[in-house]
Formats: sequence, structure tokens, C-alpha cells
Amino acid sequence: MNEIQTSVLIAGAGPVGLALALELGLRGIDCLVAEKRDGALRVPKMSAVSTRNMEFCRRWGIAEAARHAVWRKGQQLDFVYVENLSGRELGRYRNPVYGERDPKAVSPESSCHCPQIFFDPILAERVRKQPGVRFAYDTELLDFKQENSGIRAEVAGLDGVRSRIAARYLVGCDGASGLVRQALDLKLEGLGALANSINIYFRSPELANLHDKGWARIYRLIDEAGCWSELIPIDGVELWRLSVFDDQSSLSRPEAALARVFGKKFPFEVINVSAWERRDFVAADYRRGDVFIAGDAAHQCSPTGGLGMATGIEDAVNLGWKLAAMLQGWGGPCLLDSYAAERRPIAKRNVDLSTRSYLAVETIPAWKHGSDIAAYKGVLDSWRDNLGRYTVPDHVKMQYTYEDSPICWLDGTPHDDPEPPVFAHSARPGSRAPHSWLDDGRSTHDLFGEDFTLLRLGEAPPDGAPLLAEARRVGMPIHEVVVHEAQAVERYAKPLALVRPDGHVAWRGEACPADVVAVIERVRGASEVNNL
Repeated sequence: MNEIQTSVLIAGAGPVGLALALELGLRGIDCLVAEKRDGALRVPKMSAVSTRNMEFCRRWGIAEAARHAVWRKGQQLDFVYVENLSGRELGRYRNPVYGERDPKAVSPESSCHCPQIFFDPILAERVRKQPGVRFAYDTELLDFKQENSGIRAEVAGLDGVRSRIAARYLVGCDGASGLVRQALDLKLEGLGALANSINIYFRSPELANLHDKGWARIYRLIDEAGCWSELIPIDGVELWRLSVFDDQSSLSRPEAALARVFGKKFPFEVINVSAWERRDFVAADYRRGDVFIAGDAAHQCSPTGGLGMATGIEDAVNLGWKLAAMLQGWGGPCLLDSYAAERRPIAKRNVDLSTRSYLAVETIPAWKHGSDIAAYKGVLDSWRDNLGRYTVPDHVKMQYTYEDSPICWLDGTPHDDPEPPVFAHSARPGSRAPHSWLDDGRSTHDLFGEDFTLLRLGEAPPDGAPLLAEARRVGMPIHEVVVHEAQAVERYAKPLALVRPDGHVAWRGEACPADVVAVIERVRGASEVNNL
């Protein structure tokens, strides 16, 4: 039987598996991505890329491609509430089009409409440019076992031919029903299935011109029972996805649901109809030995909050540099344990927020045809005004902190508010490093790469040489950048900040620490130093 050698075996070539392969490939780590399907995406499971994910795309060099893959700069991004597309508009909540976005005070990027059928190929093309990454499509992971030297896995192609793969690590990015989590017997915790829904993916070039509501990011359809479905334009031309809440008749009669959306029959071609569960699950652990899980294998949430893929790609970015550190020899024995310690609380938070968002949709006020439209709009506005209690503001999605991380050196400052009313820049260790524009037009985020970054901030910042020297002594990749701009100095609050490869602050201080060995040992996972 043929045997293949690789450092990391990644099961699954969805966006999470691709992101992990890219993080490894950019650091020169060889990996093999095994995907049981042929790699062609036929149905868009997600429709938007979060702001935080777009920050990663910026570092990967694909942000512009994602932003302009399908959605034109002037195309509307409103949320529109209607009884049906040929009927009355019940409410409209405007969002600025891409060409009118704010000057990006919070991030150098913003979320963008880029459905998965377009986003995955952009990401895959970038991954293929990494010489150390190999793909094995139409290849199913059948079994694996852990040995002292790593992982021994068995895969099979469509022709039934089996191969063995020897890898140092295995990461299951193989989805909610994937083999890896099940084989590890990692239990799922949470509320379970929230609802059964139907997705109808269809083509209709005529639909946009048959009504007077214009383009929107989402159309919400409302009747006497409340909001019964959401319609999303996929490509801004002819492809659409209708998500029907709790009406299983749509599975066998999609044409009836589509006629209900428009208010009467219109030309369309159904491409795909599928039933699925809205879930609230987080795995009890993310690791067994040298095997890990990420993405939907580790957590499952309602897509209403837009946090499914977002959380999974964050997993990949967090785990990628840590696996690379171990394979390059500078990661400590506690480093890989920090993956679950950091990511699992964020997944639980995001799943909770997504469930809240779905339940908020269920509370959209019902509309009875022929009722007073002005009175209903007042009720809808009141519902909208109270959404902060239920939904997920964009600034909360991206403002997550690895509180009490085992590989961050805390500085005694209070914990960040997990759901601030407005975005609050924070460089507290564990937080996403603040964005600030520099005089040359770059963001502070553009200063970070695939290694650690020591920021020295201010007109006469303290010397960081001892910290740099210790990091280099143990082989930890690091570079130094001096930043003078006043806004950045204010946002980082202290003149020295050590930023991790995933863009989170590992340490900060007024001066180089007296014990640089202890700090470097902590942030590379070589020691559980008891700091504050």
C-alpha cells in the first residue's frame, strides 16, 4: 500500500481547512489536505466574510479579490422587510454601500458579501501557490491512529484504492458529521437542534427587475405568523437563496415557497433544495494528543449571526502558527494546549450570540395583510431599537479577547467588556491588537506577518533589544517595528507591545521586562509562569 509522508494532515478542504493549509504553507510547513469531495462548490452555505476574517484576508493578500468578487461597489446592502416582493414594503434599514463605508476607524477592513461558492476558490487559489501544500480531492479519510511518532491514517480514493499517510499532526476540518471528532469521541455540549430549515437555491435573472424594492443584502418575508423566511441575493445578478424557517413542505414543494416570496408566480430554475438543522453545539474539547478539530467539527451555530465560518477561520489562524512553532522547534510543551483554552470560550460565546440572533428573528412582529402600515412600521422600529439585547453587532463579533490565556502575560488591567455598546480599542494582553492608520497609509495590522512583532511606540520608545535577543536565542521568529503616530500610541496605551502571529497581544509594558526569559517562555508555551 502506498504511504505518503507529511507534517500535517488536514481532513477537509472547506474554508477552515484551506485557511489552516495557508497558515502552514506561508510558514514553510508541508501539509496534505484530504477532501472526500471533488472540490467544486455548487451550493453557497455562507454569504458573507466577517470583518475579522477580512483582516486575515488582507494579510493573505486576497481581501480585494473577496470584496469585489461579485458585489459591485454601488450595490445596496440594506435589510428590507416585506410582505412579499410584489407587495408592501414594511421597513428598510439602510447600510452604506462599499463605496460609502466609513474611514475604517475600527479596522482596515470591513465585512463583505462574498458567498462561499466565490470565496472558497479565491482562498484555494492562494493556497495552491504555497509549494509545501498538497491537495488530495476525492479522497476520504477512513481511519487513523496515534503512535509515538505521530499519526498513521488510511484514506481511499473514488476508485477504492487505499493509501497510508504518516503525519506528525492531524486536524479535522471535516464538518459537523466528520470522522475525526467522532473517532476521538469528543462530546458535544449545548442546546442542540434549534429548528429545522429548508434552503432553496435558485436562478432567476428576471426577479430583480420584477419588483420595486431594489437590491438588498437580505429580504425578510413577514406574514401573520411573523418572519417565515429570508431571501439573499448570491451574485447580485441571477442567483438567490431562500431560507425557509420550520416549513418542511418547502422541501417537496419549493415552487410554492418561491411563489409566496414574490406574491405570485415568476420565472425561476431551482438548483438545489436541502433540509438542515440550526444547531447550538460546542465540543467538550478540541484535542486528543496530536489530533485536533476546528470549524464545524468543533462548534455549530445558527448562521443568523454570521459567525459560523468566521469562528472556524479564527480557529485555523490560532492553531496554524502553533503547529508551525512545534514543527520548527521553538514551540514549548504547553503551546498546543492553549488552542482549546483560547478558542473554546470564544466558540461558546459565538454560538450563544448566534442562537440569540436566531431567536430575535423569531420575535419580528407579525404583519396582517391590509393592516395600518404606519402603525406596523412603528412596531417594527421598536423591535429594531431593542435588537441590541438579542443580535450580534459587528463590533462585538470582532472584539474577542483570550481572557486569562495560558500563553499571554497579563498586565493587571481589568478584563475587557465582552459586549461593549460601541467598539473599544484595547491592547490588553489576549486582545486583538488595535488597528490605527499610519502616516504612510498603512494600518498597524499591516506591520504584522507570520511571526511575532515587537511594537515600540512613541517618539522615544524604550529599548526592546533584550526581548528580541531572547526570542531569537530560542528560535522564535520575531521582528521589530517603531511606530510614532499619536493615535497608535494612545490605542496601545503602553510603549512596548508584543503581538503574536495571529494578531493578538501577548505582552505589553512600560519598559523591557526585567525577566525576558520568563516572558518569552510564557508566550511560546514553554512554561506556565504564574504572572498576575
